[in-house]
Amino acid sequence: MTTLIVRDLGRQPYLPIWRAMQHFTDARTVDTTDELWVLQHDPVFTLGQAGKPEHVLLPGEIPVLPVDRGGQVTYHGPGQIVAYPLLDLRRLGIGVRELVCRIEQAIIDTCAHHQVTALRRAGAPGVYVGDAKIAALGLRVRRGCTFHGLAFNIAMDLAPFLRINPCGHQGLQVTQLLDCDGSGAVQIGGIEPVQARLVQALANVFALDVEIGAPQLTDEVVSSTHHSS
Repeated sequence: MTTLIVRDLGRQPYLPIWRAMQHFTDARTVDTTDELWVLQHDPVFTLGQAGKPEHVLLPGEIPVLPVDRGGQVTYHGPGQIVAYPLLDLRRLGIGVRELVCRIEQAIIDTCAHHQVTALRRAGAPGVYVGDAKIAALGLRVRRGCTFHGLAFNIAMDLAPFLRINPCGHQGLQVTQLLDCDGSGAVQIGGIEPVQARLVQALANVFALDVEIGAPQLTDEVVSSTHHSS
């Protein structure tokens, strides 16, 4: 199997991670090992390339950052797992539609572990429990390589979602795993075990072998390449 280097970056501000993803993608070559960065962000609203400012209703003290991913507006904050798959689609032999389906499947599989039935919706990327969105996707592909990724609500303050039209949809309900969890595991174990299951689920759907990388981004990580195994 091909290696996936996984880096748990903890809690981070949005902007430097976004810039690091761009730099990593621009610097990578055909020999660069794919990576997965998992983290939680400080509170921020991000507005995708298709985003309309009028969908940001009352941002208040939370910054609004226009970014280069697909999609509309969403919220990131503590208690939400953000995962950035930095993948070479050509090496994996898949296109963008399959990329989205596999990421959604990893989230669905993680929810199933908690006795939560999560589903896709045709024409609306992301993962839903009933009528409520539990995970959002926003991706960018440059030279056949992906950055940005997914935001999976686990145990967070959902109130900031009321300050926006989530993903550009007025009145869209948003939920989190803590409120849906039939197993009670999130209440007991917190976010870390969920993150570990999500990481493994992502590795599984892309048939990649997890290698734990350093839990920080150095200049070497961002600007150099890693040889695939």
